[in-house]
Amino acid sequence: MYEQCSFENGFEYIDISNQAAQAKIALQGAHIFQYSVKGEKPLLWLSERSSFEDGVAIRGGIPLCWPRFGNLDTTLPQHGFARVMRFELIAVEEPTPQLTQVHLQLQSSAKSREIWDYAFVLDVVFTISEELTISMTTQNTDSKEFLLTQAFHTYFLVSDIQNVNISGLEKIPFLDTLDKKMDLEDSPITIQSEVDRVYEGNIDEIVLDDKERKIMIVAENSASVIVWNPWSKKCSQMSGMKDDAYKEFVCIESANAFDDHKIVPAGKKETIRVHYKEV
Repeated sequence: MYEQCSFENGFEYIDISNQAAQAKIALQGAHIFQYSVKGEKPLLWLSERSSFEDGVAIRGGIPLCWPRFGNLDTTLPQHGFARVMRFELIAVEEPTPQLTQVHLQLQSSAKSREIWDYAFVLDVVFTISEELTISMTTQNTDSKEFLLTQAFHTYFLVSDIQNVNISGLEKIPFLDTLDKKMDLEDSPITIQSEVDRVYEGNIDEIVLDDKERKIMIVAENSASVIVWNPWSKKCSQMSGMKDDAYKEFVCIESANAFDDHKIVPAGKKETIRVHYKEV
């Protein structure tokens, strides 16, 4: 079952509950901010200080970075603009008692074209079951091609950041954005300080190994992964986040970024998809 809800300030979201899992998805940004398998702890971290206000990005869950990841393109807002725009609910389907699909859509408008002058349709489909799957399909409805970078900016809830290791990125070259140097991973990642890395290569499944559980991440049509944790100094300077929040999460972001960008010809589509499952 599902219900269309809103907070006291009118901020709208969809509340989903089936026999396998439950989730909450904001219409702004097609942003899933809660997901858990029944009887298990939440998969996603959500800041207790996060704003649920129109035009303000939610801190936590899975923000969608679109049509740009990061801030390398100074003509666009950091991480694009989709995460603060209201999507339309197209459909909710419940083919089995254990599975719910939610389809949200954003179309180009006069407002979006002031920021990015292209015609498009962006479809986001969530599959809520014992596994969380999200697909993001970009259709170029313009008469000219455009460049696309994008990401699922996923905040995973962890027992403590120092309990975490991340496997599946060994032998994958990465850019350390803190010192602008390329490097290569030779063992599972542990986090003892600020981390902001972009991995690009033939990436299969990634496993987030926390003291209390393991989460498998599998992406499709994506050859980029970002691993991020702001650590103490930067965390204390960030909005919507308490000073020690860095201990509670790690971001592992499946993306098309940097050399993995997409050129979408007029009339064509590109789909990126990601699967999350506790193992």
